[in-house]
Amino acid sequence: MRASRLAYTAILLPIIFSTVPAVAAPVLQPHRAVYDISLNKASDRSGITGISGRMVYEFNGSQCDGYTVKFRLVTRISTTDAMRMTDQQTTTFEDGEGKTFSFVTKSFVDQNLEREVKGTAHREKDSVRVDIDKPEPNNVTLPPTQFPTQHMFELIDKAGKGENFYETSLFDGSEDADRVMLTTVVIGKPAPADRNDPELPLLSTLEKDQFWPVDIAYFNSDESDGGEELPEYRISFKMHRNGLTRDLQMDYGDFTMTGKLVDLSLFDQVQKDCKE
Repeated sequence: MRASRLAYTAILLPIIFSTVPAVAAPVLQPHRAVYDISLNKASDRSGITGISGRMVYEFNGSQCDGYTVKFRLVTRISTTDAMRMTDQQTTTFEDGEGKTFSFVTKSFVDQNLEREVKGTAHREKDSVRVDIDKPEPNNVTLPPTQFPTQHMFELIDKAGKGENFYETSLFDGSEDADRVMLTTVVIGKPAPADRNDPELPLLSTLEKDQFWPVDIAYFNSDESDGGEELPEYRISFKMHRNGLTRDLQMDYGDFTMTGKLVDLSLFDQVQKDCKE
C-alpha cells in the first residue's frame, strides 16, 4: 500500500511553479504527533482481515532554516492466511523557498530491509530535476510542480481565503521518486473542536483553535488521459492553521484506515530575521 505518501499528507506538507508564492509563508508549528492506526473497513478482494499500528510524524524548522520531516509508520497487517509487519521510515528536508527537496525512505517487511529510495529534487524554471541515488543512480526530469511544505502553504492560504475546491500537483519523493502526483482538494467550512471530540484533551492550547475539514484525492499524472479516472487513494483530515492535522481517514480503494491522535508535543518556534 502507498503509505509512504502519508508522511507528507499527514502534515500536508501543494502549486509553485517557477516562482515563490506571493503570500507570506504561514508559521507552521514544530511538533511531534503520534497516531494510532487501525483498519476501518476492507473489501473481500483485499484479503485483509485486520490492520493495527502506529504513526509518528515530526515536523521542525522555519522559513530561514528550511523544514525537516521525520516520519515512521509501523503496521501489522493480517490477511486470511498470514500476518506481516511493515515499517516505513522517511526523512526529508525542504529549503525555505521550496527550491530543493531531499528525501530518503526505507521500507522494511518483517524487519528485513525491502527497499531504500534516496535522492534530491531541484525546482528549475520550467521543470523539476530529480537526482536519484538509490536504489540505482538515475536522473529524471518532471513537469513543474511543488514540494510538500509549499503544498501545505498553498492549502492554508486557500482555506484562509474561503476557497472550497482547487486542483494542484505535488512531488514528495514517494514510490520510485519518478513522477508527479495530481491532487484535487476539497476544503470545508472552519469549525471549532466539539467538546466530545476524543482528540480534544491532547490539543493543549489548540483546543479553541478552529480547524478545516479537508479531503484530498491523489491521481497518477502518468495515467491521466483526459478522461474520468479513479484516484490512487484519498485522505481526509482535520487541519489547523499551524499545520497540525488529525482525525485521519485514509482510503486506498479496497480498504480504509483511520489515524487517531494519541500524543502531541509542541516544540519551541524560533523566530529570527532570515537576513541575519
